[in-house]
Amino acid sequence: MSSPAKIKPKVAIYWAASCGGCETTVVDIGEPLLDVVSQIEFVLWPVALDFKYHHVKAMPDKSIDVCLFNGAIRTSEQEEMAHLMRAKSKILVAFGACAHMGGIPGLADFTTREKIFQTSYKDVPTVDKSEKAMPKVKTEVPEGTLQLPEIYESVYRLSDIVDVEYILPGCPPTSEQVVLFLTALLQGKLPPVGSVFGETKNLCSECKRPRQEKRIKTIFRPYEKKPNPDECLLDQGFFCMGPVTRAGCRTQCVNANMSCRGCYGPTEGVNDIGVAFVSAIASAIDSKDEKEIKQIIESIPDLTGTVYRFSAPSFVLKEPKKKEPSKHE
Repeated sequence: MSSPAKIKPKVAIYWAASCGGCETTVVDIGEPLLDVVSQIEFVLWPVALDFKYHHVKAMPDKSIDVCLFNGAIRTSEQEEMAHLMRAKSKILVAFGACAHMGGIPGLADFTTREKIFQTSYKDVPTVDKSEKAMPKVKTEVPEGTLQLPEIYESVYRLSDIVDVEYILPGCPPTSEQVVLFLTALLQGKLPPVGSVFGETKNLCSECKRPRQEKRIKTIFRPYEKKPNPDECLLDQGFFCMGPVTRAGCRTQCVNANMSCRGCYGPTEGVNDIGVAFVSAIASAIDSKDEKEIKQIIESIPDLTGTVYRFSAPSFVLKEPKKKEPSKHE
């Protein structure tokens, strides 16, 4: 008598406000993906498979074993999908830096929706500057009402909207990390709920460049000086966020002579990656004069945009964001 067929875990992947890099990292797994795919069943993956929203809505609640949700929440449609995937999934994963911390879309939090619209639809010289070019949630046409998602004033992390079981960090997470996560799922060996699926140590701990904690007088941008590939970038005066950034990316940027920008998020015990790094780099400056230290740090163009490149919505010193009303609340 043959044994009953093993039930495959149902997996969903969804893409909200992000660049699509997290989707690409899944495809980039290559041959090992075939082995993983043979053991799971995709029930939603809009970028690769033809599933519609109504297919998901028809599924029983908690019928999806795990959803890898990438992207921040910026529109009403994305919020609706966050609530829908939360209802349908047993495990919801903030997949990548945008879902985890707000990511690059989160830099919009340093301005306003009004200014973004003004720049995008009126100030750019190549666009129609009439009022008709401005996006509207509802537009009446002879055929009926056309409707677009509402763009919110603020950018939200996935965890700002719904509860999340795990975080898979990175911009994007490495393909190896995705395989490790799916393998842990298949083997029933996922870490405790609430865990960040990755390293607890900082990037410097896995960087092959020896750090001597040299004192620096100048902070360089990448084009201003050719870095020595055998020396710590921070020791050379480059703005490398390795000391406060979680390891797990295989130091890919640093290996390519580019400084870490913090896409894997803060290490354990760090609440605000930007504040932590400004403190770290201030302590590395070769001066005891507070005014000089401040001048050196302020010489960095767009300091807040640099230290919060991937985490602006996580900025703890910002004025608390007022959540837009939601039909789910």
